[in-house]
Amino acid sequence: MKNKRYLQSCRKVEGDEVYTPFYAVKPLLEFIPKDKIIWCPFDEDWSAFVQTLKEEGYKVVNSSLNDGQDFFEYEPSEWDIIISNPPFSKKDKVLERCYELNKPFCLLLPITALQSEKRYRCFVKGLELLLFDKRVDYHTWQNFQFYKTGNHFASAYFCKNILPEKIVFRTLEKYQKALKEI
Repeated sequence: MKNKRYLQSCRKVEGDEVYTPFYAVKPLLEFIPKDKIIWCPFDEDWSAFVQTLKEEGYKVVNSSLNDGQDFFEYEPSEWDIIISNPPFSKKDKVLERCYELNKPFCLLLPITALQSEKRYRCFVKGLELLLFDKRVDYHTWQNFQFYKTGNHFASAYFCKNILPEKIVFRTLEKYQKALKEI
């Protein structure tokens, strides 16, 4: 069965907590202007988004539920672009809010997020895709040191007002780097 891993994957809340590896942030950098303030609304200081963007000289504002900042209720006073890997189970609500905020965004989501009447109503307002030559392998809450290989789904950046074309292809250069030291 081709989709065995997908069918056996965890669909519970704890299966929703996956963390982007550093190598999956790098392809975005060429498209993000340095003079913009980046809001990472689902990220703590140790996230690959926050660390990479700051190391590259971007001004970053991050927030998370752990800090009492719920994306659906909280908005920083200053920001220009949202960049993050939101909880996949909340993708409909996250996308709706991003389109309501009417600012540029880049969200790392499963490619299957393209399928939905509800999301379609958002996407017709503008959608760009950053697609990769291979699947992104994610860190899990059990392992911040190494990402788990053999991911069962493909991911892409779903963007609005970021990319130069509707579909952009990039190669992922995978490497291991710990998100945080234990």
